[in-house]
Amino acid sequence: MKDEPTILASETSDPEDFDVSATTLDRAQKARLIRMARTSLGLSQGEFALRFRVSLGTLRDWEQARTTAPDFAVAYVRVIARHPDMVAAAIA
Repeated sequence: MKDEPTILASETSDPEDFDVSATTLDRAQKARLIRMARTSLGLSQGEFALRFRVSLGTLRDWEQARTTAPDFAVAYVRVIARHPDMVAAAIA
């Protein structure tokens, strides 16, 4: 999305900084939400993936913001964060 407008400009004094678009910010916020949900449960990526039937590679991609988690996945993770035992039992 090279033509997408910048919502947060890079710091000119930092050569490693970069402009941030709305898409990039959205992907980062979803990645953070997913990572925080998993870590709040005290689970490794592998444990979370196995328990909640998410592909480990997909989970890693979402958490590292390599790909954007779709809205249904974000909703699923929010339900997991609130009711982990109920979700685990429902999909067992």
